[in-house]
Amino acid sequence: MSATSSWLWPWLLLNIFLFLPKIPSSHLPPPVPTCRDKCGNLTIKYPFGSDFGCGHPDFARYIKCTSGELRFSSGTGMYTVSTIDYTTSTLVLTDLFMSTCSSMQNSGSFRMDRASPFTISSRDIFVLLGCSRTSPVFDPDEDLCDSGSGLHLCRGLYSCEGVSGIGLEPNGPVSSCCVYQPMIDLGPGYGLDLPKLQCSSYASMYGFGGDETDPMKWQFGISLEYNDSYYTETCKNCEASGGFCGFAGMTQSFSCICRGGGNSTTTCFGRGYAWNGTWRHKVQTKMTFGGVLLFWIMLISL
Repeated sequence: MSATSSWLWPWLLLNIFLFLPKIPSSHLPPPVPTCRDKCGNLTIKYPFGSDFGCGHPDFARYIKCTSGELRFSSGTGMYTVSTIDYTTSTLVLTDLFMSTCSSMQNSGSFRMDRASPFTISSRDIFVLLGCSRTSPVFDPDEDLCDSGSGLHLCRGLYSCEGVSGIGLEPNGPVSSCCVYQPMIDLGPGYGLDLPKLQCSSYASMYGFGGDETDPMKWQFGISLEYNDSYYTETCKNCEASGGFCGFAGMTQSFSCICRGGGNSTTTCFGRGYAWNGTWRHKVQTKMTFGGVLLFWIMLISL
């Protein structure tokens, strides 16, 4: 390599970059989520979404599809969504540490965030198990336990073989059981603080399976209700066009996410790819006269 060519190499490398196309970042389409209408065996409809950017933003922080399973998150952990009834705007959660007739164990607490768009269903019956004698639930001035008709629920649960999991004998005294009915709104912010209540575990039933005398048939789980007013005409029109209702941007504004790719502020009719911006296929290039000249000098000197 000649002395002339050796000093030209840095200039050549510098000017090669001038041949490369420059695509302004403002002209690139933003990332668009892929929405699915299934998560495991559950059908996903608005206001829920399978992935971030799908569904309504108020619900996206609480409901997520993870590893093929729809999950609900709160300050006390992650819970599996076992069923969704869109006609009644309810869903049922399964707490793996909650007690049932077949299996009882020390439970964690359960609490919903105050900002949550969900409320506890009026169908839910919470039963506290293995409570100490000094538990505040037995304070006669508070009247927190149903000591009337609720006693048969305690007897039913304490007849289960599963009570051995919390250190009790089947058909033992029910004095440590409380059908919990606090005189508070069961809306956002509601929670069961088991350490504070001095109880070992809890069970929640949203139905009896047609037989209140057989706890093995009872429907265990936490039923939540949600407001269906989120379902707007804009969303209905988006779904009618084959899209998914979602949100985009820092403002989390409405976005109709199309199955073929892309999104729109309205519907997916006639849109193979649509987004809130301008897509330019024209590539901008830039090359100086000096760059061309140095390139040919380099070729000649080799």
